[in-house]
Amino acid sequence: MQDQNFIIKISVLAVYVGILFLIGILASRRIKGMSDYYVGGKKMGFWAVAFSARATGESGWLLIGLTGMGAIAGYSGYWVVIGELLGVFISWQFMAKRFKRRSDQYGAITIPDYLQSHFKSKTHTLRVIAAAVLVVFIVIYVASQIDVTGVAFESMLGIDYKLGALIGFVIVLTYIFIGGFVAAVWSDLFQGLLMFFGLVLLPIVVWFSMDHGTGVTDGLNSIDTTLTQFMGRSDDGWMNLFTILGFSMIGLGFLGSPQVYVRFMSIKDEKEIDKGKWVAAIFTLLTDAAAVTIGILARIYFTKDGQDPEAILGNNGEDVLSMVTENFLPTILVAIFIAIVLSAIMSTIDSLLILASSAITRDFYQKIFRPHLKDENLTKISRISTIIMAFTALIIAIIMNYVSPDRQIFWVIIFGWSGIAATFCPVIILSLFWKGYSEKGAIASMISGFASVILFNFVFKEMEGVGEYFEALDVLAPSFAVAMIVGVIVSKIAPPPSKEESFD
Repeated sequence: MQDQNFIIKISVLAVYVGILFLIGILASRRIKGMSDYYVGGKKMGFWAVAFSARATGESGWLLIGLTGMGAIAGYSGYWVVIGELLGVFISWQFMAKRFKRRSDQYGAITIPDYLQSHFKSKTHTLRVIAAAVLVVFIVIYVASQIDVTGVAFESMLGIDYKLGALIGFVIVLTYIFIGGFVAAVWSDLFQGLLMFFGLVLLPIVVWFSMDHGTGVTDGLNSIDTTLTQFMGRSDDGWMNLFTILGFSMIGLGFLGSPQVYVRFMSIKDEKEIDKGKWVAAIFTLLTDAAAVTIGILARIYFTKDGQDPEAILGNNGEDVLSMVTENFLPTILVAIFIAIVLSAIMSTIDSLLILASSAITRDFYQKIFRPHLKDENLTKISRISTIIMAFTALIIAIIMNYVSPDRQIFWVIIFGWSGIAATFCPVIILSLFWKGYSEKGAIASMISGFASVILFNFVFKEMEGVGEYFEALDVLAPSFAVAMIVGVIVSKIAPPPSKEESFD
């Protein structure tokens, strides 16, 4: 019976992978030059862009990380939903059109392109820093996604971690290699639909399959009364505040992260943005809320008062999704959910690798060393750089598994996400809304944001007395604030040539 179940799961995965490869082949027919490879020729529709932006922004963190966080945190986990929904809506409502308009005006196809043109840079300093930071944190972020792939294969299929990580790596690299950005967006639409319906329907199935002798609140209270405290589980008010901020401020990452904003570059026109914002907002609300709810229902079903949830549900609840699907769904649907988990992971990996490839190929190689080289001659180099970074990320993922077997997936992924967000979001925000923001201010923002993520993660979290508060707050919110403040101060000291310092 176990062999039959395994064959069913593998067969469903084979169909899923076949669809991805077909998408890659079809997308390859639209690749005529660098603009097509990196931003789909700026002709993408709102459905594809909205689903791609959300699938890219969520990653394996949504299905494995956030479901686990819901099981461990209880009702306070819904602060993540609130923060992400606000971040997504503000980004689409107030920033996307401005960014689309300016990037089109500049003819930009990468984020460093946009920054270089916006500040009318006469040197390559800004471009080099932006591209270098992108490459560093994207490789870390991709490594965390490959790590989740290995965990997913191991927990849901019983396949060795290293083999699972390698399989996922080969799949995503193949269809990106063939079809570039178009393949990534089209596959994200397909994978995003899988994620959406899978996540929204699963808690409904679980709820109707459970014993309804008690409600959700009573069920949680019977295990631990702090699980129903929406404002935090600690007796320390400051700890609760820092925890709430840490959860809700994850949404800051949607206010300018390159892997999301390059999709605004690719969309056909501003009218598509008006339509896309509702798709993105509804996707975020329903999928994030469903993920936390799955974790909460799993906590009620699988654990009892006095039990250590991590001993049953895995480190930080990382086994929640596999346990729920195996216990409540038939084999064929379990197989589909494995495909959904891979969808969440791969939709992020493909976008990040293409983004990092653009940083190396266009922003380093073409713009700095070979400015006269034509775009059509760079496709081969783009693919080579993609392969090199993918292999680097794979090696890092394997090392993480050996060095830190007890790592918490939720926060490992958030570290990579925070590094990209803290470096770029303040720069994008200030460049869009403040005429007094200077190139030196932008450089200062990027450097301080980048450094702060490392400082808060490896220094402040280890400080006696306050470390636990910074652990709860995590790195994104304070690093984001530092980058904003430093950017404003430096721009005041070294204003742009026009000296226009009014907000618009």
